[in-house]
Amino acid sequence: MTESIMSKAATMEIPINSNGDTGTLTEDDSLEQAANLQWSLDEKVGSSRGTRDLQQVMVSGPNLNETSIVSGGYGGTAEGIIPTSSIKGPNMHHSSSSSSMTADEMTRGVAVEKLETVKKWGYNTYKCTKQMISERFGRGSRTVDLELEAQIEVLRDTKRKYENLLRLARALTNHFYNMVQTQHALGDTFADLSQKSPELRDEFGFNAETQKLLCKNGETLLGAVNFFVSSINTLVNKTMDDTLMTIKMYENARLEFDAYRSDLEELSLGPRDAVAMARIDAAQQQYHVHKEKYERLRSDVIIKLKFLEENKVKVMHKQLLLFHNAISAYFAGNQQQLEQTLKQFNIKLRPPGADKPSWLEEQ
Repeated sequence: MTESIMSKAATMEIPINSNGDTGTLTEDDSLEQAANLQWSLDEKVGSSRGTRDLQQVMVSGPNLNETSIVSGGYGGTAEGIIPTSSIKGPNMHHSSSSSSMTADEMTRGVAVEKLETVKKWGYNTYKCTKQMISERFGRGSRTVDLELEAQIEVLRDTKRKYENLLRLARALTNHFYNMVQTQHALGDTFADLSQKSPELRDEFGFNAETQKLLCKNGETLLGAVNFFVSSINTLVNKTMDDTLMTIKMYENARLEFDAYRSDLEELSLGPRDAVAMARIDAAQQQYHVHKEKYERLRSDVIIKLKFLEENKVKVMHKQLLLFHNAISAYFAGNQQQLEQTLKQFNIKLRPPGADKPSWLEEQ
């Protein structure tokens, strides 16, 4: 293809007169012009590989996969041959560049979203902190529900008292467990001495039987007390804590509501120009949003307090009856009544033959 272009260029540059003779240009001059043309062509191809100029030069040639570009002079060697398979057009770079642009846009979008979230959190925290400080120093107004706050205070006081009850019940379980283990060891010692002391066999035997019976009844009582402790623990650390978590969310919503309410009241007292009206509209929207959240959580707290009270009465009625019957039967020595108490409340003891009781392990 280069040879045809050079031949055409040389033909165009050599003038022919009317008689068919050549003009004043000599053969050396025509060859010099052809070489200059080839040099300019090579410079274009070398400097704009993979660009649109290369496509325009190659558009009329044969299949690109079967051709090569000669960068040498006319009739030169093959040292300057460049395989066309190594030349990549702009379409080959388009997919990679577009994918990188898409990844950049996604990263930028995530960063902008995180920035907006941080800005909203910071603005909301500033509002709530300002409202809290105003309330503590008596400069800001506060939404108060006297009946609901009284119920919340009663719940917190009840939780403190039940936590103390749970602590004492666990201490009783621990002490009684140690006593039962001591009785078990004492009974084994009496039984061993009964075998090794013929003159005191009956006395040691009676004491061994007594300690074994007390140990058996003590394990039965431990089962009842352990069930009592487990139920109180569930009531205090799960049921009450769940209600108190909802109360905490309600109190935070109340603080946010009062903060945006105060902000709206301050803006309403200011000027009424276009900028101020836009701020008032935005403040009203935020006010209604936080008012709905506050009222929804307030309703949730009222419902949970009601159900908690009903559940507490039901659970404690059963557990107090169990504790009273088990303690009375044990210290009265009524083994049958003690076992009947456990059956009444569906309490299963550890199978006999086990090495160590597991009452404390379940705590």
